[in-house]
Amino acid sequence: MFTLALVGRPNVGKSTLFNKLAGKKLAIVDDTPGVTRDWRESSAHLFDRTFRIIDTAGLEERFDDSIEGRMRRQTEAALSESDAVLFMIDGRAGLTALDSHFAGWLRKQKKPVILAVNKCENERAAQSGIAEAYALGLGEPIAISAEHGLGMEDLYHLLDPYFAESEEEATADGEENENFDDLDDLEGLEDYIFAQEEDDPEKPLKIAIVGRPNVGKSTLLNAIVEDERVMTGPEAGITRDAISVDWRYQDRPFRLVDTAGMRRKSKVQNAIEKMSVEDSLRAIRLAQIVILVIDANAPLEKQDLQIAEHIIEEGRALIIAVNKWDSLKNRNEVLEDLKYKMETSLAQIKEIPFQTISAINGKNIDKLLERVLETYVFWNKRISTAGLNRWLAGMESRNPAPLISGRRNRLKYITQIKTRPPTFALWVSRPDKLPAGYKRFIINGLRRDYGLPGIPVRLLVRKSKNPYA
Repeated sequence: MFTLALVGRPNVGKSTLFNKLAGKKLAIVDDTPGVTRDWRESSAHLFDRTFRIIDTAGLEERFDDSIEGRMRRQTEAALSESDAVLFMIDGRAGLTALDSHFAGWLRKQKKPVILAVNKCENERAAQSGIAEAYALGLGEPIAISAEHGLGMEDLYHLLDPYFAESEEEATADGEENENFDDLDDLEGLEDYIFAQEEDDPEKPLKIAIVGRPNVGKSTLLNAIVEDERVMTGPEAGITRDAISVDWRYQDRPFRLVDTAGMRRKSKVQNAIEKMSVEDSLRAIRLAQIVILVIDANAPLEKQDLQIAEHIIEEGRALIIAVNKWDSLKNRNEVLEDLKYKMETSLAQIKEIPFQTISAINGKNIDKLLERVLETYVFWNKRISTAGLNRWLAGMESRNPAPLISGRRNRLKYITQIKTRPPTFALWVSRPDKLPAGYKRFIINGLRRDYGLPGIPVRLLVRKSKNPYA
């Protein structure tokens, strides 16, 4: 598929155009220069054409190990992935020395370059910007406004020669979430429920990597893909956008998402950081498996626990990666403390899987990925209705629900209505009188007897239909 890279100095509107062509807000946009640091990609649509687009960090004349220098190296890596370059300048600010410098640099890259003058909402800015842009020697420029969608027809005609004849259409998969309120709805239920939820090995397994700032999330992603795909460094808060990377492991496609570090709400004051955290929460919501990276030197602090609770509430499968394990000396003490905190502070889920790793040295990465695949199987587990109801009768005979005014509160029927996470509907005589403790008794029994460790299990209680009503 044809791939277009958006390139230019900071704050010329690359991320705004990226979002416009992608058709949704993927990249964080702010007036502050240098918001984008890692390159990110997405499918893009321009009228009847579909192609791949790459948003890059703002080019700066830095070649050292500073953040700006690392951003430049990320942009150079993105260029190697592209078929053509859209070089953007700011029509309001006019041509700068940095624009001229990077125009000369782009001419040496042996990539087709299209020149766009952005922020041309009014005719005066467009005329002035276009006149100056000719001096760059990159051919005839076009005037666009990424924010307002102006000039897209001109962009289309310039890109048309590069588009491939055959184009693939991306389709988004969704999950069905039906409510069944009485037993009459249950005929043929299992086939209907799981028709859309069969695991397709050709669809990417979506994994979000989350955690507090500076625990090694980006280093872990680079260790997994064995490439310097995202920026890393000792500074906290380097990652701002949620960056997705497609990758294969054991012939299975993965979509890894590196996210910004999440601090306590009271500490998040900067507008860019707020948008970064929102991006991270969105990545959790759209993921199937979430790897929570924690620092072995300060395992499962309060913020770690709050992130873990949010992952569980979203129904995602949780795996804890204990990073920087090679830096510890008192490993046995830390391991005991970690297990104790998981049993007491995350008691709503039993046996959450965890793996000790060293992302910077690439240790135990394969073991972590094996845990991901194993947990994914549990998250997708399907249990037959007939076996569930025999199991329910045994549970009720051993421990009946509490009496209501001297009468039994019968457990009449149970079925699994959803996977991802496993969700069960239980029909009882008086659902409003079934104690929370008894619901936990049923959920814990399902975990124990059907092998559902470390994943959320949901139980929806329904009222049985009265045939005499």
